[in-house]
Parts: sequence; structure tokens; C-alpha cells
Amino acid sequence: MLGACGFITDGADAPAENEATSSAALADNVAEAQADDDADCLTDLWSNQPDPNRAFDRAHDLAEGGSISCATGTTPSEFEAMLADIRQAASSQDRAALLREIEVPLLYIDHAGERRDMPESMEVEAHFDEIFPPEMLDLLKRIELEDMTVVPDQGGFFELGSVWLVATERGGRPRLRTVNQQALNEAIIAAASEETETLTPAELAPAE
Repeated sequence: MLGACGFITDGADAPAENEATSSAALADNVAEAQADDDADCLTDLWSNQPDPNRAFDRAHDLAEGGSISCATGTTPSEFEAMLADIRQAASSQDRAALLREIEVPLLYIDHAGERRDMPESMEVEAHFDEIFPPEMLDLLKRIELEDMTVVPDQGGFFELGSVWLVATERGGRPRLRTVNQQALNEAIIAAASEETETLTPAELAPAE
């Protein structure tokens, strides 16, 4: 009505409505395309596995940072199996089992941030107590797939990068590639600070 005179017509809101509809449709298309890409990654990786766990992989492929399969080159079920063995080895303090999960060269970063590449398993074993002090073993005892963050073409990490896991073969078992004491210290401090912020004044008060 009276559109030619510059007044608002009954259909004046239509362009904005159409724009919103188009934006929603675009977002849906992007999400569908991403889901297709993730499915393609899993399908490709399953072809390299004799007995893939398809149901588990589909249900657990999404992690912080994106798709586990697309980012790391292996499947969630391979990570889950490796992490279960890591937890068991750390809980039982089984050095031999833990050493079997390490990929050499291992990058070790100490409390001060000094980086050391350890190219031989014997070197890792010789420095085992330094690389895996009680606080690092405590982390490995509770490491869970749901807590992993992935970085494309770099692998998956936990607790600000305290531990990095990588798969050297497509669809294969991931291995422990980096142990970072400095990052673990920062994660422990951050967790303590966050816990303090959630305490009530009564809980913060010193005991009498």
C-alpha cells in the first residue's frame, strides 16, 4: 500500500525475513557439509582397519576442536582403546606397559620449559621418573576421550597440552608423543584458581 510514495507497505518486512531464512538455510547446508566430511573421514579410516567399531566411532567422533577422525587420521575407538591401556598402566605403575605406548622420538618439556627430544626408548626409560612424576601419573590415571582437544594434522591433547597423542598410521593406534610438565603445572594452577573462585566466603574462611 502506497509503496510508490515511500510509505511502508504490507510486504516491507519480507526482505529481512527472507534474509533470515537464507542465513538459516546456509548454516544448515554448512552443517550438513561438515557432517558429510566427517563421515567421509571415518569411512576412509575404516577401510584401513580389520574390524572397525563403527557405532562407537560415529557416536564419539566430535571433540573439542573438531572431528577426531579428520583431525588426527585415526578413529575415536583407537583412541579409546589406547587411553584405557594408559589409565591401567598409570594406575598399576606398570612402567613396561606405559613405555609401550610411547612414540619415539618423544618430546619432553620440563617444568622450566626446556625441550628435549628423546630419540631412543632406552633414553626415555632411563629418565622415566623425571618424565612421569606422581602428578603426571595422576593425570594419566584419569585421562578420558571426552576431555581431548584435537588440532588438525597435529593430534590430540589433554590439560593445556600436558600430553599429546598422535597416530603415525592412518586408522592406527595413537601413541604418546609429547609430555609437557610446564603445561601440566599451568593446568594445575588454573584448576586450583577456578576451584577457589567457586568457593563460598564460609568455605574460604580459615578453620578455627
